[in-house]
Amino acid sequence: MIAIKVINTSNNNLPNYQTEHAAGMDIMAFIAEPILLHPGARILVPSGLFLEIPVGYEIQIRPRSGLAFKHGITVLNSPGTIDADYRGEIKVLLINHGAEAFEIKSGERIAQMILAKHEVINWVPTEELTETNRGKGGYGSTGK
Repeated sequence: MIAIKVINTSNNNLPNYQTEHAAGMDIMAFIAEPILLHPGARILVPSGLFLEIPVGYEIQIRPRSGLAFKHGITVLNSPGTIDADYRGEIKVLLINHGAEAFEIKSGERIAQMILAKHEVINWVPTEELTETNRGKGGYGSTGK
């Protein structure tokens, strides 16, 4: 378990796991007035949360499967990455791929956040790469 400092300026509870073995925590909207998200439209929804993510980690913002399935609401830049040096408010970029307008209310669960460890790349310039059976085969090269 990793400790993360959080400032919660909303009147919502902190994100939490909905089940014992869930990987993601639900993030809630923190807005003054309900937002009507029309089909094809996108909006940045504030959460009222500010985090201090440890170096070597990121927070990934992902869609909630129920909103995606039932209403076509998803996170546009999924998964969105929040870096360890960001100190601004966590906001979620939602888009409506559904056929009807969707109303977002304050306190509504709009996305999931997942803490993910990541490595830092150390580039090694070279003139050649190790050969493999696949080689330069790209999109569709391994079959259907």
